[in-house]
Amino acid sequence: MIGDFSAAPEDAALRAVRIGVITFPGTLDDRDAARAVTIAGGTAVGLWHAEANLHDVDAVIVPGGFSYGDYLRAGAISRFAPVMEKVVDAAAGGMPVLGICNGFQILTEAHLLPGSMIKNNHLKFSCADQLLRVENNSTAWTSGYEQGAGMVIPLKNQDGQYVADEKTLDELEGEGRVVFRYDGENPNGSRRGIAGITNAAGNVVGLMPHPEHAVEPGFGPDSSAYGQVGLGYGTDGLRIFSSVLNTLVAGGKS
Repeated sequence: MIGDFSAAPEDAALRAVRIGVITFPGTLDDRDAARAVTIAGGTAVGLWHAEANLHDVDAVIVPGGFSYGDYLRAGAISRFAPVMEKVVDAAAGGMPVLGICNGFQILTEAHLLPGSMIKNNHLKFSCADQLLRVENNSTAWTSGYEQGAGMVIPLKNQDGQYVADEKTLDELEGEGRVVFRYDGENPNGSRRGIAGITNAAGNVVGLMPHPEHAVEPGFGPDSSAYGQVGLGYGTDGLRIFSSVLNTLVAGGKS
């Protein structure tokens, strides 16, 4: 279960925004995602995989980990969880949904996002701070970034290579649906250096690196896209969470 955190938001409008964070068997980063929401100023709401209820949340985060031990295929079992039926319906209605790492894998398995994730091209687990470039800042999750801005957030995955057929890749590129791209060396062989994408409507976003691990000074990367900031002080991922809160408030959620 996701607990309360002491870093309570002070803005009542932001605090009124409820962001659901799903927990599956094997999820590792649900509490980190919930804390990121709290630090950004919103209210994190725990969602249980076996419960077909979103509890009146305004957006959903499908966090990282190894749901169901990645049996069969990463995210392949989780897509059938009762809560995901509700997420699919809510996404079709325009609710913002974010999938991080294993969450991204789950969103592709649920056909909320195109393509698929396979093992890294070097066949090893990767864990490093990763430089990304924001290719699309028009989504609810990226509106707080400048177009083309850099960001440094941790990358940790084994099945992180994004693949799709050429037609799908061309559509993603042509429609501006590549949201994040690896800047510099491609760490896992993802096609065209794609690190994150959105659906055609722009409300569902998935990315492999972990913004929730770069939100709190002293506990993030040692650098940011804006220069060296000191040991653990990189917070480039925080704007992912503040973006969706501000977007929802601007849209009339209060």
